[in-house]
Amino acid sequence: MLLAGLMAGSAVLRLGVGVGEALAREPGPPLPTAVAEAPAPDAGALMAALGAREARLVEREAALGMRLQALALAERELQRQTATLEAAEARLSATLALADQAAERDLARLTAVYEAMKPAEAALLFEEMDPRFAAGFMGRMRPDAAAALMAGLTPGLGYTISVILAGRHSQVPTQ
Repeated sequence: MLLAGLMAGSAVLRLGVGVGEALAREPGPPLPTAVAEAPAPDAGALMAALGAREARLVEREAALGMRLQALALAERELQRQTATLEAAEARLSATLALADQAAERDLARLTAVYEAMKPAEAALLFEEMDPRFAAGFMGRMRPDAAAALMAGLTPGLGYTISVILAGRHSQVPTQ
């Protein structure tokens, strides 16, 4: 059975190769020797088609010109708006800087007031403050004034303020 299958496969292969050569040797239909000439186009129709194309091109060019003008106008408006926004941003930055400076002056003045108070009197005020708020002032005070004030606080509040002061910069990146 196997031998018969191999023989049949060999026959198919030989036949396939031989058929290709035989077809290549047979003469085919004759090739045309002359190309039929196309009729000459009508000159009037050709001129009309060219005129119509030129009119379309002129119309497209006008549309493109109008688009360019619109784009230039939009660009000028965008530049004007950008300049307006930049000026507003500069004014806002200046206002924020003034507000920051004013707040800093207020905090410096209030810190100086707490430093000038008697430590026992200041301690009474600090006992009423939120510990984070109190720690902010303690951090700004001269060390001798802060020490005298800390001595007048209850041990619990003194400890809480110390922990806040010690850990307030712990999240700052070191690298």
